[in-house]
Amino acid sequence: MKASSAVVVLAVASMVITSSGRGTDAQGLAVGRPEWAAASRHDTSRPLREMPARPPISTREDFDVKREAPRPQAPQTDPAIQSIVVAPLAAINGTSFDGVGEGNPQFAYNATYAPPDTVGEAGLTQYVQWVNAAFAVFDKASGTRLYGPAGGNTIFSGFGGDCETRNDGDPIVQYDQLAHRWVMTQFALRAGNYLQCVAVSQTEDALGAWYRYAFSYTEFPDYPKLAVWPNAYVITFNMFGVNGSSFTGGRTCGYDRAKMLIGAPATQVCVQIPYASLLPADLEGQTLPPAGSPNYVLNRGTNALNLWKFTPNFAAPASTTFTGPTSIAVSPFTAACSKACIAQPGTTQKLDGMGDRLMYRLSYRNLGTREALTVNHSVVAGAVTGVRWYELDITGGVPSVRQQSTFAPADGQNRWMGSAAMDQAGNIGIGYSIGSATMKPSIRFAGRDVTDPLNTLSMDDTMQTGGGSQLASLSRWGDYSAMSVDPSDDCTFWFTTEYLQTNGTFNWSTRIGSFKFASCGSVTPPAATFALNATPASATVTQGQSTTFDATVTPENGYTGSGSFTVSGLPANATGSFSPAGFSGGAGASTLTVTTAANTPTGSFAVTITATDEGGTLVQSTVVTLTVNAAVVADFTIDATPNNRTVKRGSSADYAVTVTSSGGFNETVTFSLSGLPANASATFTPASVPGGGSSTLTIHTNNPATPKGTFSLTIIGTAGTKTRSTVVTLRVQ
Repeated sequence: MKASSAVVVLAVASMVITSSGRGTDAQGLAVGRPEWAAASRHDTSRPLREMPARPPISTREDFDVKREAPRPQAPQTDPAIQSIVVAPLAAINGTSFDGVGEGNPQFAYNATYAPPDTVGEAGLTQYVQWVNAAFAVFDKASGTRLYGPAGGNTIFSGFGGDCETRNDGDPIVQYDQLAHRWVMTQFALRAGNYLQCVAVSQTEDALGAWYRYAFSYTEFPDYPKLAVWPNAYVITFNMFGVNGSSFTGGRTCGYDRAKMLIGAPATQVCVQIPYASLLPADLEGQTLPPAGSPNYVLNRGTNALNLWKFTPNFAAPASTTFTGPTSIAVSPFTAACSKACIAQPGTTQKLDGMGDRLMYRLSYRNLGTREALTVNHSVVAGAVTGVRWYELDITGGVPSVRQQSTFAPADGQNRWMGSAAMDQAGNIGIGYSIGSATMKPSIRFAGRDVTDPLNTLSMDDTMQTGGGSQLASLSRWGDYSAMSVDPSDDCTFWFTTEYLQTNGTFNWSTRIGSFKFASCGSVTPPAATFALNATPASATVTQGQSTTFDATVTPENGYTGSGSFTVSGLPANATGSFSPAGFSGGAGASTLTVTTAANTPTGSFAVTITATDEGGTLVQSTVVTLTVNAAVVADFTIDATPNNRTVKRGSSADYAVTVTSSGGFNETVTFSLSGLPANASATFTPASVPGGGSSTLTIHTNNPATPKGTFSLTIIGTAGTKTRSTVVTLRVQ
C-alpha cells in the first residue's frame, strides 16, 4: 500500500548531542556523540494563495510504521480502569465539518494510500489540516474551504530538491500562538539524504508567504513529532538505518525558532538516546514556562513513563543539555496491540491499535499555580481496548502523577488512537476512535471538568458516526490524531481524525470538530484583553539611518485599558522610540522609529514589540524583522593608464587619469604629482574634475638635464579631507 507526504529541500546537517557522551544501554544501543548542524539552506516563498495546488499524490512506497525490537510484556490487570460513572460531558459543541478525504464533493479527492495520519490545528481565523499527501486551509467558523486539497509539497514550490519534488508525508501542523505563525513539516525520504522539510508562515495567515527550511539526516527519521517551545521548535524521531533496516535510537532536535521566525539561516541541535517514540512537550496558551525551563520529553516504559529535560543552546551547541530519564511509576497496564486487533462489523478485517507508544500530543500548560503535562496511550481494558490518560505535575522541575485512569466504559466498545489537551481552566479534552464488531469506526470525545472527581472522565459524546468498515486486508488506521486548543479563546478544543462513510479500502474520510467546557470562558467570562499587530513584517535600514514600524492595539472582550509600548532585540548601537509612547481606551496605534548608528552591526534581527497594560498583567508581543545593511560611503578612486611609460630626454609622455566616484560623491578633485626626476615638469589637463571624470597628465623632460633612470610617480587626487592616489612608472632614456 502506498504512503504519502510533502517535503521541502533545505540543507541542514544533522547533529547529535547528549549529556552523557557515548555509551550503551542494556540493549546495546549507542548513545550519540555531540554534533551540531551548519546553517540551513532556506528561502522565502510567494504567498500560498498564489501557488497552484500540486496534485495530492504520495511519492512514498512504504507507509508502514518502523518499530524498535519488540519488548514482550506479560498481561496484567489494570487497576486504573475508571469505575465511577460520571455525568455526560458538560461540553458545548461547536463547529464540525468534513476535512480532506473521500465523500466530500468539494474535494473530489481519492486517496490511494493509508493511513491518513490526520493532523491539524486552529489559528485565529483558520484551521489547517494535513493528511499524509494533502493539506487544506479552512475558515474555522464556517468550515468553508479556503485552499486545497493540495499536495504537501505545494508549500515548497520553487524551493527545489526533494522537498519540492517528493511528497512523503508523516506531517505535523502547529500554530505557534506566541508569534501567531503556522509551522508545517513533513519528511522527504531518499536513502542517504533524508530531509525534514519545515515551513514557517510570515504572518497568522496560512495563505500568505512562508519561510522554508530543510534539515538533513543520514538515517531514516521516522515518526516525526514537532512541538512549540519558547526557545525552539522541538522535534522527535525514531531513527532507523538506511531504508528502515534497524532501529538506532530516539532522536530529539531543537530547531532555532528565533531565526526561523525571521527567515534567517537556522541550525539544529540534536540528541540521540536508546529509547523509542519520544514526545516533546507542546506549549498550550500564552503563559510561558518558568524562566529557564527545559522542554520535557516523554516516552512510555513498562508501568512507567520516562521523562527527560532538553535545553538546546544554538549559540554554543556543546553546552546543550539533555538529562534523564526520570522514571515515573504509573498504575500497571498491558499495552494494546500494535497491529490488527480492533474488530469491525461485517468483516474479519481488524484495525491497528498502535499500543506500543504514547499518542501525539504531549500537552504542556503553565496554570500559574502549577505546571501540568497531559498525554495518553492505548491499553488492554478487559476484553476491549481503552484510553489510558495521565495528568502529570511538574513542581520545581520534579515530575509526579497528579491523576490517571483508563477510560473504557462498560459498553463493549474499543477506544483507541487518542489525543489529549488542556484548556486554560485546567479542563482536559480527549478525542479518539471508537468501534467494535457491533459499531463501525466512529469519532468520539470525552473530557474532565476541573470540578469532576480526580482520575475520571465524563461520559463521551459523538463527533462523527462512522458509516463503513475498512476492508480488503487493510489494517492501517492512522498513526496519530490531533487534539489542540484554540489560540483565540484558549478554551475551545479542536479534534481531527479519520472515519469511513461506506465500507471499502483506501476510501477514508476525515472530520474536524470543536467543543468547549462551560467552565472555561462562560462561568468565568472571557478576560478583557487586546491583540497587538505590527507592520510591516520586515524593514531594511542602512547603517546610520532610521526606519519605522507601525504597532496597533485592538481591544478584545471589552478591553478598555491603557498601556505602553516597549521594544527589545534591537542590535547594538541602535535605539527605538514610540510615538505616541502608549495607548488608551483599549486601542491605539504608535510608530516605532528605529535609529541605527554607523557602527550598528549588519544582519537580520528578530525585534520584539511589546504592549503592556498599565496594570502589568496583560502583555502582548509580536515579532518583526529588522535588516541592517552596511552604510554607503561617498568616496572616489584614481586610476591611470598606462601604468608605465618610456621617454627619451627632451620628449614628453602622457598618462590618462580617471576619477571614479561612488556613494553619491560629488566634490571637486584637484590633481598633484610627486616623485618627478630633476629638471622635469608635469601638467594636468584639466587640473581638477568635479565628482568624477578624466584628465591627462603630461610629463616634460629636458635634454640633457633630466637624469636617466626609472622613477615611481604618485598621482594624487585631493577633495576636502579625502586624498586618494595611484602610482605609475616613468623610464627616462
